[in-house]
Amino acid sequence: MTEQMEAFLSSLRLERRLSEHTVRAYATDLTAFYDWCERQGLSFETLNHRSMRAFLAEMDQAQYSRRTINRRLSAIKTFFAWLTATGELATNPLSVVSGPKQASHLPTIALRTEMASFLDSISGDSAIDIRDQALIELLYASGARIAEIAAIDLSDLDLTRGQVTLLGKGAKQRIVPIHHLAIQRLQLYLQQGRPQLLAAATNSVQAAKNKRQALFVSSRGNPLSADSLRKIFKARRAASGLDAAITPHTIRHSFATDLIEGGADLRSVQEMLGHASLETTQIYTHLSIEHLQEAHKRAHPRG
Repeated sequence: MTEQMEAFLSSLRLERRLSEHTVRAYATDLTAFYDWCERQGLSFETLNHRSMRAFLAEMDQAQYSRRTINRRLSAIKTFFAWLTATGELATNPLSVVSGPKQASHLPTIALRTEMASFLDSISGDSAIDIRDQALIELLYASGARIAEIAAIDLSDLDLTRGQVTLLGKGAKQRIVPIHHLAIQRLQLYLQQGRPQLLAAATNSVQAAKNKRQALFVSSRGNPLSADSLRKIFKARRAASGLDAAITPHTIRHSFATDLIEGGADLRSVQEMLGHASLETTQIYTHLSIEHLQEAHKRAHPRG
C-alpha cells in the first residue's frame, strides 16, 4: 500500500505538476487513512463504501471539521481513481461515496483601507525593504497564489507591457496585467534591491545562474520558496498591525472582490485568477454584494 501511495504522489508531482505544498497535503491525508486501514485490518481489495463510511463517521465523532473531512475524502477518492486508472484495482469502490454537506461561507478579505495601510507600512530603502514592498504590491496587483509568486522568473515579467505570466495549477499559464504602482515597485526592486541581494550570492556558477532567473531572492541571493515568502508576509503583517487572519490567500480574495466592485466582468476575473470554472469565481459576486449591503447599512440615514 505504501509503495502505491508513493507512486501516486510521484504522479502528482511529475504528471499533474502540483506544488510540493499540495503534494504534502495529499501525503498527510493518505497517511492518516492508511493508519486507519491498518488498525481495521483492511486492504485495498477488502475496502468498500461501507468501510469508508465508517472512516468518515470516526472522523465526525472525533469532531473534525466538515472542511477537513471533505478534504481528506477528496484526497482518498483521487488516490483510488488513480489506482483504478493504472489497473491496480479493477473497480473503484469509493466512486459512490460522498462527504458531509459543507456549510457555505464567504472568504475573508482585507478592506482597501487595510491594504493601503499595510503597503504603506513597508517603508525603508534597504534591499530587503525594497524587495518586500515589491512582493506585497505584486500579490495585491495580480491576485496570484503565493506558490505562483515564488515560481516567477525574470522572463515572466514584462514591465513595458505591464503584465506578468503566472504558472497556475496543472501547469496552466495565464497572463495578468498589473497596475502602475506595482510596476514602479518592481522596477525599483530590479534596479536597486535585487542587484544588492545578488551581490551576497556564492561564486557557484550554477547557483549564480539560478539566482539570475528567480524574481524574488533572499538576503544571500538564493531564490525564495513559497514557504519563505509566507514567512516574509507574516513578519510584515505583524509589523503593520494587520489582523492575523489576513494571509496571502486573503489578498487574492481581496484582489478579486475589488475588481468586481470596480465593475470588472466575471469572465475576466476568472481568467486573471486562473479558475477552471466560472462557478468558483462567482463567490466573489456574493461577497461584493455583502460588502455593498454593509456599506449601505452604515451610510444610509435609514440604516
